[in-house]
Amino acid sequence: MKITSKGQVTIPKAMRENFGLLPGTEVEFVSGDDDELRVRKAKTGRRRGEEFVEHLHRAGKDFTMSTEEIMKLTRGEDWGTGHLEEGDGNPC
Repeated sequence: MKITSKGQVTIPKAMRENFGLLPGTEVEFVSGDDDELRVRKAKTGRRRGEEFVEHLHRAGKDFTMSTEEIMKLTRGEDWGTGHLEEGDGNPC
């Protein structure tokens, strides 16, 4: 990978997922031996779960579905009737 003219690099998706580097995660650079440079999560005192919740809050700011609509989707209910749709595991 190359450094952009703004000094940016892209962290590969597999690495971001493996190390839990979500958008907004703070990182720090640490110099190692000779010409080695390491990037690691900054020790902010927050846990990964807190970072994830914060990420969801930022990502969902334009989310317009109500809690009831979300629950219907997760239950497989038909929005109009409130009943389970055919083939959703309803024994009736």
